[in-house]
Amino acid sequence: MRHDLIDVLYTYKNAFAPDNEPLGAIKGLEVDITFNIDRQYLQVLKRTSYPASLTVREALEKHIQELIVTGSVEQKNKSGLALSNQETHLEDSKE
Repeated sequence: MRHDLIDVLYTYKNAFAPDNEPLGAIKGLEVDITFNIDRQYLQVLKRTSYPASLTVREALEKHIQELIVTGSVEQKNKSGLALSNQETHLEDSKE
């Protein structure tokens, strides 16, 4: 499935990446995605989670930071307000 998605993205690259920008976020075409934990998802969320290895966690964190730096995603607090870099570090230190 991932391979199919990548094929579509590259086939229609002009729709997803202007000539002067890499494949990914396009300024002015942002989408706000809200994640929730509605009742129908509670059973899934209650399943036992298994911790990721340190290597996987570090790779994931690096990828997330790259997405934030490139502007592909924006980190927000629980009230939906965007966090500054300083606030992001404060949020991380609480965990």
